[in-house]
This record gives sequence, C-alpha cells and structure tokens, in this order.
Amino acid sequence: MQRAAPLPPLAAARATPPAPAAQQQQQQQSSLARSVRPIPITVLTVSKGGSKGAELMAKEWADKLRRYTSLTELQIKPNPKNAKETAVAVQHEGERVLKAIQPSDRVILLDERGRDLSSEDLARLLAQASDQSWPSLVFCIGGPFGHAPAVRARGNETIRLSKMVLNHQVAHVVLLEQLYRAWTILRGEPYHH
Repeated sequence: MQRAAPLPPLAAARATPPAPAAQQQQQQQSSLARSVRPIPITVLTVSKGGSKGAELMAKEWADKLRRYTSLTELQIKPNPKNAKETAVAVQHEGERVLKAIQPSDRVILLDERGRDLSSEDLARLLAQASDQSWPSLVFCIGGPFGHAPAVRARGNETIRLSKMVLNHQVAHVVLLEQLYRAWTILRGEPYHH
C-alpha cells in the first residue's frame, strides 16, 4: 500500500494574494474609512404604501442604518393617478413635499435622470456632508409622475439608483441599503465586499 502525498499546509493555501482588482478595491475602500460625524438623514417618499414585503425589507435596512445615524422616514400621500390634470396633481404633491423640508436641509432628489453614483461615491457624499457641516440630508423619492418643478428647484443635487425607473418602494429599499453600505465603507467595516 502506497502512502498519499502530504497535503500542503493550510497557511500556505490561505496565503494566496488577492487578485490585483480586489487589492485595488480593498485599498480604495480602506482609503475612504474615516471618522465622520453622523448626519441626520430623512427619506421622504411620495407614496401611498403598498407591499408588506417591501415594508419589512425597508424596516430591516432602516434599523441597520440607525446604528450609524439618525433616520427619519416620511411618507407623503400622492394625488390620485387618475387626476385630470397630472401637472396640477404633481404641483400639489410638491407643495406637501416642500412643507416637510427645512430651509437648512441639504436636499438630494432621486430621479432616473439624475447622475450615477457608485456606493463609494455615496460614501464620499456622506463624508462631504460631515466635512461641510451640513445639518441634515433629505433624500426625496418622487411620486408616480416624478418631482414637481418647485421641488426640483429646491433640490441641491439629483442622483439615480438605476437607469431604469424603479417603483417607489423598491427605490426606498435600495436607497436604505446603499446608505447603510456607505456608512460601513466610511467605518471600514467588511459589509462592502
């Protein structure tokens, strides 16, 4: 009976260096890790509610996000979709949105025509908010017909989560998860990759 060749030591097997792309990503992530003042965040959604499943997912991510910062979630009821004048309906929604925003708030609109952000870019935006001592961030998710012109004028920045149009509940969940991810990037925690 022949003996089998000995197995290589475990330490050697584990010591394989990460691929260059993975190394770059780790370096970039660790370069973003820093001390950041928690910025109060409000997620304002024009929505009538809906799926219990989406609400459970949003709650899960909101609870995780609250470990890092204060989070307020506001829901503004949209005007009925069958309103004769869509522009008037959107204007009325916009008036209610503007009443919920404080003059000192930094307002970030979510819209499919906004600029693309990576998770790292969102982390940089939170760091910038801290560095520039913004008192609070308000992320606005519009109703079925988008944001009113007055709300667009009030927005400090417009971003998008996807080139595709997302249902407001899906956008809400994705935004909360990405905000949580951004905070873990800033804290150098292992959630992001």
